[in-house]
Amino acid sequence: MATVDELSASLDVTNAGLDVFYLLFAGAMVFFMQAGFAMLCAGSIRAKNVKNIMLKNILDACGGAVGFWTIGYAFAYGGSDADKLTFIGNADFVLANVHGGGDLIGWFFQFAFAATAATIVAGTVAERCKFEAYIAYSLMLTGFVYPVVVHSIWSSSGFLSAFTSDANKFLGSGMIDFAGSGVVHMTGGITALYAAKILGPRIGRFYDADGNELPEPVSFPPHSVALQVLGTFILWVGWYGFNPGSTLGISAAGYGDIAALCAVTTTLAAAAGSVSAMFTDMLITRSKTGETMYDITMCMNGALSGLVGITAGCSVCEPWAAFVIGIVAGWVYIFWSSLLVKLKIDDAVDAIPVHFGNGMWGCIATGLFASPGLVDQAYGTSNYGWFYNWGMGSGSGKLLAIEICGVLFIIGWVGLIMIPYFLLLNAAGLFRVDALEEEVGLDISHHKGAAYDMSGPSEEAKEKYEISTSQRKLVVPADDGEENA
Repeated sequence: MATVDELSASLDVTNAGLDVFYLLFAGAMVFFMQAGFAMLCAGSIRAKNVKNIMLKNILDACGGAVGFWTIGYAFAYGGSDADKLTFIGNADFVLANVHGGGDLIGWFFQFAFAATAATIVAGTVAERCKFEAYIAYSLMLTGFVYPVVVHSIWSSSGFLSAFTSDANKFLGSGMIDFAGSGVVHMTGGITALYAAKILGPRIGRFYDADGNELPEPVSFPPHSVALQVLGTFILWVGWYGFNPGSTLGISAAGYGDIAALCAVTTTLAAAAGSVSAMFTDMLITRSKTGETMYDITMCMNGALSGLVGITAGCSVCEPWAAFVIGIVAGWVYIFWSSLLVKLKIDDAVDAIPVHFGNGMWGCIATGLFASPGLVDQAYGTSNYGWFYNWGMGSGSGKLLAIEICGVLFIIGWVGLIMIPYFLLLNAAGLFRVDALEEEVGLDISHHKGAAYDMSGPSEEAKEKYEISTSQRKLVVPADDGEENA
C-alpha cells in the first residue's frame, strides 16, 4: 500500500504535468495568433503586396524563436532574484541552464508573446518597408528591447514588477499587467508608431508622387475583407490562450478561478469594443453626411481594441468593468485612428490605434477598475483601482500612478533605442523601398511574382475554344410524323 508521502509525490508529478500541458495548450493558441495576424494584414493591404506581408509574418515566428532562444529569454528572465533589482537579465543564454518541463514550457509560452510584439510592427509599415530593415528591427525588438520591458515588469528582479519581494515592490505593489497590454501590445504599438513616422506614408496616401500634399487623404481599400474577418476571429480565439494562459499554471488552488474570470472578461471586452466602435462611427458618419453606414473595419478593429484593453486587467476586473473597458476601447480606437490621419502618419492596418492606444488604456483602466478581492486573489497586494479606493473613502491613486509610470517607462525605453535605430536604417538607405518598387508592388519586385494568378486562359486558347464550339452541330431528333413518312 502506498504511503502518504508516495501519494503526495505522485500528486505533485501529476500537477506538474498538468501545468505543462496547460501552458503547452495556451502557448499554442498564442502562437496560432500569428496566423490571425497574417490573415488580417494580408486582407488589409493591396493584392500586390500579399506575399511580402505573409513572408514577414512567417519570419516573425522564426526570428522570434531564434532571438528569444539566443539572448531574449536571458535578458528577460535570466538570473532573476526577488531580493535584488536589476535592469536586465544576465544568465541562461541559449537556454544553457534551463532544464525540466516547467522551465522549458515557460520559454515556449514567452516566445509566443515575443513573436506577437514583432508582428504588430510589420503590419503598420507594410507596402513600403525594405525586407532587410524588417529583419533588422525584428531582431532588435525581440532580442533586446522587448526583453528589457519584460524583465522590468514581469521578472522577479524588475523595478516595476509585482512579483519581487515586498521590500522592492514599486509603491507597495508593482505594476499590474497580467497578460501584457503594456508589455506586449504597447511595446509593439509604440515601436510601430516610431517606425511609421520615420518611414513616411505610402505614395499617394497623403502626398502625390512629387511630394505635394493632397487635398484629402486617400484610403487604400483592403483587397480581401474575408481574410480580414478570418484573421480577426483567429486572433479573438487566440486571446483565450493569451489571457487565461497567463496564470502560467492551472493546478494550484484558485488558478482555475482566475483563468475562468479571464475568459469571461476577455469575451465581454471584445464584444463591447466591437459594438462601441461600429455604432459610434455610424453616428459620426450620420452627423456628417446624413447617411447611416455600418463599417465592418470598425467592427473588427473595435473587437481587437477591446481585447487589447482588457489584457492588463483581465484577472483583476469584474465582468461589468470589462464591459465598460471594452466600450471605452472602441472610442480610444476611433480617436487614435483619426489622430494618425491628422498627423499624416500612415498605418497600413491601424495597428497603432489598436495596440498602442488601447495598450495604454488597458494599463490605465487597471489602475481605475482593479477590484480589491480580485487583486488579492491574483497578486496578494493591497493597491486597488482608484474607483474602489474612492468608494472606501481613501481616494488613494497608488495603483493608477504605478500604471502610468509603467506606460511612461515603455514609451521612453522603446523610444530611446528604436528611434535612433530607425533613423540609422533610414540614413543608410536600408529602411524604405524605392518609389518604382513600391508602385509595382513588393511581390513582383522582391518575391518573384504576384501572390494571385489572375492571368486566366490565353487568347489563343479562347479562340480555339470558340471555333470548336461553333463547329458543333446541334442534332434535332425527328418527330413521329417524319418517321412514318
